Amino acid sequence: MAIEIENENDRDKRDRLCCHKTKERPENEYKDLIHRLNRIEGQIRGIRGMVEKDAYCPDILIQVAAVNAALNSFNKALLAQHIRTCVARDIREGKEETIDELVATLQKLMK
Repeated sequence: MAIEIENENDRDKRDRLCCHKTKERPENEYKDLIHRLNRIEGQIRGIRGMVEKDAYCPDILIQVAAVNAALNSFNKALLAQHIRTCVARDIREGKEETIDELVATLQKLMK
């Protein structure tokens, strides 16, 4: 759940107290991300079932590749929203450290 912020002082206080930032997402963005994760979770359960039923290795590998593609798609959607909202807002507010954070995040994603 997102934390509601009443004013700028509350935001500053929360950022000092919490080691992780949070983001309030619009309902449609939240639902899309949760829907994607639910589908991925179902795919993972399907793979577990295939292993439990001694499915043929290439069949399992193809399903694993599908999960990897779904996770990559999830990452792309989340990253795009992050850049359009959080990063753009922080740059407008003069928070240049956000660029460094984005670069570090991209480097981790591209390993």
